[in-house]
Amino acid sequence: MSQDLISGVGEEEANEDLFDHLPDSLLLLIFNRLQDVKSLGRCCAVSKRFNSVALQVDSVVVRVDCVISEADGGPASKPRSLFSNLFKLLLGSFFKPLQVLQQILGPKKVILAEVSHHSPVEVLKNFGEIRSLRIELPAGELGEDGGGFLKWKAEFGSSLDSCVILGATSFTRKTETDVIANYQENDGQGSIPESFCTNGGLKLRVVWTITSLIAASARHYLLQPIVADHPTLESLVLTDADGQGMLCMEKDQLAEFRRAPVAASTSSNRTQVPALNMKLWYAPRLELGSGHVMEGATLVAIRPVDRPIRKESDGFITSAFEEPFGEAVKAMVKRKTYLLEMNPF
Repeated sequence: MSQDLISGVGEEEANEDLFDHLPDSLLLLIFNRLQDVKSLGRCCAVSKRFNSVALQVDSVVVRVDCVISEADGGPASKPRSLFSNLFKLLLGSFFKPLQVLQQILGPKKVILAEVSHHSPVEVLKNFGEIRSLRIELPAGELGEDGGGFLKWKAEFGSSLDSCVILGATSFTRKTETDVIANYQENDGQGSIPESFCTNGGLKLRVVWTITSLIAASARHYLLQPIVADHPTLESLVLTDADGQGMLCMEKDQLAEFRRAPVAASTSSNRTQVPALNMKLWYAPRLELGSGHVMEGATLVAIRPVDRPIRKESDGFITSAFEEPFGEAVKAMVKRKTYLLEMNPF
């Protein structure tokens, strides 16, 4: 009889859910480390308690698997044109756990609306405590073929605050046979050659600048419902899988975005780009300490005309990119500066 009792106790302990002994605060800390919205969705499907706690996380990452083409209803072969269908997103297996959860909790307790599961607006709407949000798109909008390289980072409030663009006609690793001139020894006196303006070099840089600004303003415009639905947000990053472009909004910028109306462009669904002051730096060839070489390296720093760039070493320029690109920016700003202006569009 004593053996049966011991066996019964052992069996009861074996079937015991040890998560029940964890306080909600510790469980929430674990869920906050997950961040990925798909993983959180699966946690929501485990139990009512997990569902209740997981939806209180303050840090979420949404990784978009692919973009749905409006023309054929299927995944686009090259997810480049994100302006018109950015929010038609397929989040893979995330929706299935939520359907299971609906069956568990009944029809009145729905995590996502069935007809809107492609939209991050709907995916995120039941997460009521988000402070930090990162959305990653499949790829950058600006396809750079033939070894070209382009990165941009933009900060927004209700409109553009600043933008930094770093590009090159090629970005390769140095080989043993390379003979590279050290342009940094010119102490910032390098000038743009006359051929730059006649062989299409300047035109290419203008295209880089305009398309980067259009990409940033389109992303900004489409963030309005997410920002409106989450008043607790203090940090928002919208980027892409290949790290080409990054839109950032911090606490004060998000507050401005909520209270000030967004000036939309008349031509498309994007925020209007204001009149801009720009500084441009150019290096025909730039060697980096990482062993990479940038051909036709170009750096463009942009701000609205009412917020001028006071110094080449302004933090928004020198801290825009991580290494090795941060090194490239610091080398570029020592070179000769060219000033440009752009009308609103």
